[in-house]
Amino acid sequence: MADIEKPAPEKDPVTGRFLTGNIGGGKPKGARTKLGEQFLSALQQDFEAHGVEAIQTVRTERPQDYVKVIASLMPRDLNLNINNLDDATDDELVQRLRDLEATIRPFLGLEGSGDTGDGTGKATAH
Repeated sequence: MADIEKPAPEKDPVTGRFLTGNIGGGKPKGARTKLGEQFLSALQQDFEAHGVEAIQTVRTERPQDYVKVIASLMPRDLNLNINNLDDATDDELVQRLRDLEATIRPFLGLEGSGDTGDGTGKATAH
């Protein structure tokens, strides 16, 4: 790059602060963007050459860092709604309740008592 002579930055004689509209100081326009683009380009090239091997090495030799990387890539607000009954029909819900009742019936002491479990059996003292 050719050295372009820049005017001396103007400062307030009392405070020493740069004056508004100072054109002599600071980074050239776009310098940060260019550095970021160069970094990402170099990172992409390195990943293309060594990415899979690097991931495997981190996974086997430093699993705690492997999990940290995965966690850092996850959205902060992750909704894990795993309720698979939202789209169930009424008949599917009734069948699900019957299946659950059959599963818990032995634990309720109703098995073999002749009681149906519908609340119409003889009263018991607690």
